[in-house]
Amino acid sequence: MAVWLLGSSQVAFAASFEVSDIRVEGLQRVSAGTVFNVLPFTARQTIDENALSSAGQALFRTGLFDDVSFDRDGNVLVVRVQERPSIAQINITGNRQISTDDLRNGLNQTGISEGQVLQRSTLEEVQRELEQVYQGQGRYSARITTSVVNLDSNRAQVNINIDEGAVARIQQINLVGNHAFSDDELRRQFELADKPGWFFGWFSSDRYSREALTGDLDRLRAFYLDRGYVNFNITSTQVSISPDKSAIYVTVNLDEGDRYTIDKINFAGSLEMSEERARSLVTAQPGQVYNQSLLTQSSEALRQALGNEGFTFANVDAVPRVNENGDTVDVTFNVDPGQRAYVRRVNFRGNTTTADEVLRRELVQMEGAPASAESIRQSQERLQRLGFFSQVEVETTPVAGESDQLDVNYNVTEQPSGSISASVGFAQSEGIIYGASLSQSNFLGSGNRVDIGAQQSRYYTSLRFSFTDPYWTLSGISRGYDVYYRSTDYEDSDISTYSSDAIGGGINFGYPISDLSRLNFGLGVEHLTLDTYTDTPEEIYRYVQNEGDTFDSYKLTTSWTRNNLNRGVLPTSGSYQQVALEAAGPGSDAEFFKLRYRGQKLFELNPEWALKFRTELGYADSYGDTDVYPFFENFYAGGLGSVRGFRSNTLGQRTTARGDGDEDTLGGNILIEGSAELIFPLPFIEDRRQLQSSFFFDTGNTYLSDCYATGDTASQCSSGIDLGELRYSVGVGLSWLTPVGPLTFSLAQPLNRKSDDESQVFQFSLGQTF
Repeated sequence: MAVWLLGSSQVAFAASFEVSDIRVEGLQRVSAGTVFNVLPFTARQTIDENALSSAGQALFRTGLFDDVSFDRDGNVLVVRVQERPSIAQINITGNRQISTDDLRNGLNQTGISEGQVLQRSTLEEVQRELEQVYQGQGRYSARITTSVVNLDSNRAQVNINIDEGAVARIQQINLVGNHAFSDDELRRQFELADKPGWFFGWFSSDRYSREALTGDLDRLRAFYLDRGYVNFNITSTQVSISPDKSAIYVTVNLDEGDRYTIDKINFAGSLEMSEERARSLVTAQPGQVYNQSLLTQSSEALRQALGNEGFTFANVDAVPRVNENGDTVDVTFNVDPGQRAYVRRVNFRGNTTTADEVLRRELVQMEGAPASAESIRQSQERLQRLGFFSQVEVETTPVAGESDQLDVNYNVTEQPSGSISASVGFAQSEGIIYGASLSQSNFLGSGNRVDIGAQQSRYYTSLRFSFTDPYWTLSGISRGYDVYYRSTDYEDSDISTYSSDAIGGGINFGYPISDLSRLNFGLGVEHLTLDTYTDTPEEIYRYVQNEGDTFDSYKLTTSWTRNNLNRGVLPTSGSYQQVALEAAGPGSDAEFFKLRYRGQKLFELNPEWALKFRTELGYADSYGDTDVYPFFENFYAGGLGSVRGFRSNTLGQRTTARGDGDEDTLGGNILIEGSAELIFPLPFIEDRRQLQSSFFFDTGNTYLSDCYATGDTASQCSSGIDLGELRYSVGVGLSWLTPVGPLTFSLAQPLNRKSDDESQVFQFSLGQTF
């Protein structure tokens, strides 16, 4: 347009002249000042045709005008402009795969939005780009048409009509040059697939995309390399589309080459370790068929071993060399350890509440020490296990100008670690639960845990206070203490009819014996009072008659815990074990001990699936001057967290019938429980750290080693362990950490319910904070 500018002027300027004034005509929305600011000259200046050409180009570059012309009225320069219309309205029709809001946002980023000046060239460019977007979805027949309708006041309506078309389907995948493997075997390596027919084609991955084909070719190459074909090559790939753009044909030309076995494994470069240790890390062995995956795993194992020794930037490459005579290759691991790196600083980001000291005391990797990949990873896991953070990410960055130093940065995302709240909840075993509490596992960012709370349900009332300092000493010895009051009335529960009031307190210490294990010791006192009713079972009534209704206990506790779970809440890998011993010491009114084992083992099958195994075993008995183990310290089984599908606390030995004929459970001094779960992802759920679903198999029961006395009443008690009495159930469960409280439910089916068992197919527990 600039070339033709002077030709479109109404007057040809044969010679230069001095401009006495400049007049602009044709403006509607654009201010005259905008035009004057763009012009490369002002009044009282002498201009010629070159100056006018430059002025015209400058005005067109603003994008505000469709036409510009110059005229001369004496010595007054007249600038006539025709403004481009503004966009009054944008209509988009025909789109289904891309939302209208997304399309409008994309148009807005290119400068096409209501109120803006219409740029026809930009509109054409958007049209082409939008067609490319649909082609990226495999919609090669998509067509985008645009039209502009002029309105009054130099405004325009933009219409964008979209014909998305149908997705082009892969009609055929042809493999050419394969002899060692059949077409069907190779096609199984592809995510893309031929369309097998009018019906089953709906369930196949027959939508073509360049990215999917690239991934399939990589898998095909890996398939051959893992089976000894070192010189395998994809010579060419052709993708053609039918004239109606509805069918796609893919042809892959292969050159398989020969199959090779490994002859020798050598090392080159600086190993920084003994060759014997290096060879122990290599999983591929001489005489085996060449396998690229094993060599890649071996290279990574060597690199990690070097990283643990401080060579964080080590490079290890496995290079095969085909022997000229024969069908073997020699593999050489080229090792470049680089310089030993040292950690200059460890930085934390994102801990707005938690003090740096709380995080630093969990570190295994120290500042100034050689950088160890294993220590950095262990530090990350220890931070994750604190339970203060929903996510912990780590990155290492080289220090500028220092080839042997790096910084380690831990990026943490804090999550609520406590609350001051009132609560209302519901559990089928307890009814409505009211409560108020202050609970902080990271009190004021100090890492200390404080719990103050009160709860009341259908059959119990509790008050408690506890405090724990996990780093009472710098060596990691913890100290905690607690006091509590608990009043329980079991008359309305599934446990035998009686009530108890207990008040007590204690102090405990923990000692770390390794990064994953610690010992705990505690000392406590408790005063317990029992009350019976007219319908209290004979076993409990006789016990209170013979042993009394008040008990003072001096409790000693010790436990060993090893925690290797990948996170504190809803883990998916790792293990957890705890062995705990609780004993009412000499001088207690009832002398007894309780030994308990809890264990979990999780196997991560992939980032979304996992296997979980859980077991819990318990054994308790009296000792010293106490002949009968106190029934109120029995184990109970059934319900959520135990054997789902059976009512909470109902499994085990039954009491003698009450006056109304009902029988309740006594529990038992022996507990056997176990479960196996397959953790699986739910569709459409993005944050799986907050939700976990599983299929489960539960088993368990409680037993009495000795029956309780019943006087003249006939007892149906049978003592001892009978594994044939174990109960089993299967079902599906869900645990969800919602913003308003925890939700857990299960849908279970008992497999061997007996006539006196109380089953409960659907079980749940819900808490809501307000």
